[in-house]
Amino acid sequence: MDVRRAVQRYQGGDPAAGIDSRHAFSFGPHYDPGNLRFGAVIACNEERLAPGAGFDEHPHSHTEIVTWVVEGELTHRDSTGHETRVRAGDVQRLSSAAGVRHVERNDGDAPLTFIQMWLAPLDPGGEPAYEIVHGIADSTPYAVPEAAAMLHVRRLGPGERTAVPDAAYVYVHVVRGEIGLAGEELGPGDSARITGAQGLEAVAVTGAELLLWEMAGSRE
Repeated sequence: MDVRRAVQRYQGGDPAAGIDSRHAFSFGPHYDPGNLRFGAVIACNEERLAPGAGFDEHPHSHTEIVTWVVEGELTHRDSTGHETRVRAGDVQRLSSAAGVRHVERNDGDAPLTFIQMWLAPLDPGGEPAYEIVHGIADSTPYAVPEAAAMLHVRRLGPGERTAVPDAAYVYVHVVRGEIGLAGEELGPGDSARITGAQGLEAVAVTGAELLLWEMAGSRE
């Protein structure tokens, strides 16, 4: 298990424009050849947007983009005609495939925080696709078959336990609260990269919310 702390994230964004970004993997000008991906995950970005701030239209391709809103409301528009509002508890996925453009903004009056995770598809290309699942439940994993991956959302009260999926690769991101995992204590923004996970449990030290990616093998 490889633990990465929130303070180790690369700082990005544009603070003067109300954008604060923290990157868990090599990203943009923060190129790190030793931190390019884990399993299918190639990015896990913590984004904070002030009211009125956002990312203007920009392109993506050959990437599965999954977004989890922590607080506030995210406005999404893309070149395939989708325009939605993504709220806390919703899972949004944009399959950029051969190419798509989108806009992400905080059009509300309150600060917006979201986690955006990028996954490499097994087969690049194809037609872009979009999906949003409102109010996903803890017991309902969200499958991304294009990347041979599955997202588990876990919300725990103090002292509660949850099983970590047995899988070739598991990526754990702590959204809020504190947990114990294999002798390590993880807090908000911390993550764990687990290879060959077997029989592990996460224990909530405080009330906590976790995102766990369960991924198949044959990844470098």
